[in-house]
Amino acid sequence: MPQTRIAGWGRQFVEGEELKPETLDGAPPVLFRGLGRSYGDSSLPAASSPLVVNTTRANRIIAFDPATGVLRAEAGLALVDINRTFLPRGWFVPVTPGTSLVTLGGMVAADVHGKNHHVEGCFGAHVTRLKMRVADGRVLECGPDLERELFLATVAGMGLTGQILEVEFGMRRIPTPWIWQESERVANIEEYVEKLKESAKDWPMTVGWIDCLSRGANLGRGFLMKGRWAQAHEAPAKFPRELPKIRFPFTAPEFLLSQATVKTFNFGLYNSHFQKKKVGLTDPFRFFYPLDTVLDWNRAYGRRGLTQYQCVLPDSAGTGAARKFLEVLSSRGGASFLCVIKDCGPESAAYLSFPRKGISIALDIAIRSDTQELVDALNEHVLNAGGRIYLAKDQFTRPEHFRAMESRLPAFQAVREKWDPEKKFKSAQSVRLFGD
Repeated sequence: MPQTRIAGWGRQFVEGEELKPETLDGAPPVLFRGLGRSYGDSSLPAASSPLVVNTTRANRIIAFDPATGVLRAEAGLALVDINRTFLPRGWFVPVTPGTSLVTLGGMVAADVHGKNHHVEGCFGAHVTRLKMRVADGRVLECGPDLERELFLATVAGMGLTGQILEVEFGMRRIPTPWIWQESERVANIEEYVEKLKESAKDWPMTVGWIDCLSRGANLGRGFLMKGRWAQAHEAPAKFPRELPKIRFPFTAPEFLLSQATVKTFNFGLYNSHFQKKKVGLTDPFRFFYPLDTVLDWNRAYGRRGLTQYQCVLPDSAGTGAARKFLEVLSSRGGASFLCVIKDCGPESAAYLSFPRKGISIALDIAIRSDTQELVDALNEHVLNAGGRIYLAKDQFTRPEHFRAMESRLPAFQAVREKWDPEKKFKSAQSVRLFGD
């Protein structure tokens, strides 16, 4: 079969063969792939099994009940198309990640979370049924009350338990398609975490950006954004327009990725929020998906690509854990244009679901010769704090670090062994972390 170069959003290319599902003759493939927006190697094929099956043509809406909001659709349906169909009709997904360019199957496999995790949990908490093809070729359904172990291993299972064919979940009725937003400038990481936790009492959606390269008393300065769906009396009757798309025009040269450049960018972004507090309406595209307007924005991180490091630090680690994390990052020259901190609620029952009660920190890092050492140092701190990393973003975590972080891993592996003892479903990530 002819080979092609395949990459995730981090632009780390591997050789593989990408096929459409109808070419499989019913045999289980090694890996299923939607829109390829995971940053690391979870949607990249293992070197020993280069076959990848693209699912995006299986994108039909099967059923929708306007009385209950229950939607059933094929796993290749993209979130952007769900929004275009249902947002004008007064419905929205219960949980959305920071991009709409993902498929339903990917949302389940990564158990995506969003700005409302402290209220709604992860996407998998709202899934009522999955239709799947498992390793022996059978097609079956599972859910919270049907083949529960398979369901809990598939949600956040990174595609390692079988092919997700259909997803059924509950949509949310919204009063208007507009967001009422308040953003507030904060002086440092301690103030940020304090206000983030305070906001959880009154705001269903919270998120914020911080300057991870500032030092001393200013370390972690930034701004916190809080939002809710606007009521009819607060919003215009017109439907908000999608933002125009622009394309990042070139692959950035190395000198634009220096710590000095990032520091200058962060200084400018922080000071652009010159008001202490801003309040008003915004549209859901700016609020949920600001980077979707910039096509190929990952080219801004240079020819070597990027990785995103995302961890959760539990509340039990104390507020000092966040400051220490930023100190480890800056001391090792980790420069990031994007450092986002969100509030996390209780842990999911899904075996490998990422969030737990605490705060999540996500940052983009241009890949350099010392990226492995930087990730190792961050992982050591996260381990000491009792936290863990997000598999949908990871490309550099060592297997011993992940095993130490994830106490639920043996339960996941037991279910996977039961349903796929020959490891027909695997990825470059599962080879790296689990030794497939």
